[in-house]
Amino acid sequence: MTASPNIPGGTEVPDEIDIHTTAGKLADLHRRNDEAVHAGSARAVEKQYAKGKMTARERIEALLDEGSFVETDELARHRSVAFGLEQNRPYGDGVVTGYGTVDGRPVCVFSQDFTVFGGSLGEVFGEKICKVMDLALKTGCPVVGINDSGGARIQEGVVSLGLYGDIFYRNVMASGVVPQISLIMGPCAGGAVYSPAITDFTVMVDEKSYMFITGPDVIKTVTGEDVSQEDLGGARTHNTKSGNAHYLADDEADAIDYAKALLSYLPSNNLDDAPTFDGPPEDAPVITDEDRELDTFMPDSANQPYDMHAVIEHIVDDTGDGAADFLEVQALYAPNIIIGFGRVEGRSVGVVANQPMQSAGTLDIAASEKAARFVRTCDAFNIPVLTFVDVPGFLPGTSQEWDGIIRRGAKLIYAYAEATVPKVTVITRKAYGGAYDVMGSKHLGADMNFAWPSAQIAVMGAQGAVNILYRKELAEASDPEAERQALVTEYEDALANPYIAAERGYVDSVIPPSLTRSYVIRALRTLRTKRASLPPKKHGNIPL
Repeated sequence: MTASPNIPGGTEVPDEIDIHTTAGKLADLHRRNDEAVHAGSARAVEKQYAKGKMTARERIEALLDEGSFVETDELARHRSVAFGLEQNRPYGDGVVTGYGTVDGRPVCVFSQDFTVFGGSLGEVFGEKICKVMDLALKTGCPVVGINDSGGARIQEGVVSLGLYGDIFYRNVMASGVVPQISLIMGPCAGGAVYSPAITDFTVMVDEKSYMFITGPDVIKTVTGEDVSQEDLGGARTHNTKSGNAHYLADDEADAIDYAKALLSYLPSNNLDDAPTFDGPPEDAPVITDEDRELDTFMPDSANQPYDMHAVIEHIVDDTGDGAADFLEVQALYAPNIIIGFGRVEGRSVGVVANQPMQSAGTLDIAASEKAARFVRTCDAFNIPVLTFVDVPGFLPGTSQEWDGIIRRGAKLIYAYAEATVPKVTVITRKAYGGAYDVMGSKHLGADMNFAWPSAQIAVMGAQGAVNILYRKELAEASDPEAERQALVTEYEDALANPYIAAERGYVDSVIPPSLTRSYVIRALRTLRTKRASLPPKKHGNIPL
């Protein structure tokens, strides 16, 4: 073999290939391509398989339509000469980049290769990611980043940190322009975690992936805390405690399927419409027996919980196999509020709904931030927001107050008020106090507001109101409990209903529950041509 001239650590050309002939040049290209595809050692690949993980290229093949992937920078190699790196210059430099299609729609993708330098990010590695992100931004297509990396390439020093910063900058520039989805398929630590944090959706694999700023060893040294890698930054931790992740996948195939499902609800960019699937003919909606089930769905007692998922499933389309067309997001985090994507007449909608089954559907810090970010995501990509309200108020307590429920709850106000997409709200039961305002009320710019006859729109619940309004009378009553119950009933009859709000136009219609899907359909049809804009400004100052 002879080494390529003037290239430190250059790939050696086998003697049987004559690079001075056309046939030899072609053979040399095929050899180099093969080297790029098999850049990781067989031992490293086996280790990947032993952990139940795919290779970088297998993940891309599973994500994209068969045969659609076009690789970019396949033959890129690092230029570092520090610590003997010049003797090891694999093609691709540890990341596979390119573009292809998902369900026939263009998508840009990068997949970090843990079998090459442990997937560590160096200068060329970072440049490849930046290049494919630039392509996505120019062409207006989503970016899916598959993360499986040991972090910054220490041998390349500060240049690795510089390329992380370049990636973060592109994440921010692409935010709200093209959808960005991060799949965490292995380690993602240190500065690397900030890129997924900026993207729209982060998917993690149970017991296979983790994210943290500082690892367990550093934490133990600095703070004395003893914590496992899984408890500190595992997929379940980020799905249930931190809210940094949006889906807990059973395995890599499940993670990829979820990403593909997300893409099916999202437009390619902020100037395109989301994909439209065949829905029923656009004539008067037919009321079905399934719709009529909602008329007897609501419990008679206002204190009895019910599963809001059932209401959502009655309103969104059927997938054709009997399942509701609804993809929940962050299902394990702040379960007192439900967010996710559905379809109505084949068109994407974002759903936000209080969940009476969890903490009576109260709003707290986690629920407010979860819903606020989702509303802003929908607004960025022109997806209508459909809100279902059953909220008794904000969660009381010192921990909520001291941790900033005022500021952080205000994010939800800001998100709804700022959103210019069609906004349709259905109040099913409780809508008390400031939480009534926050949950997509007419006052925050909702376009169509409906209420069921079971709706209770008031400053507070009857028990609390009576205790305040009739404190003196109750203290003097011969039978305080009987008097309290009589006053509670009187308050509920007079104020805890949807009709005062309807009289003032805060609610456009009080409707039978069985007609909810019909009203939602016709509202969304009407609002397709909605045009709204915000006052001219650089940007608002959301209470971060």
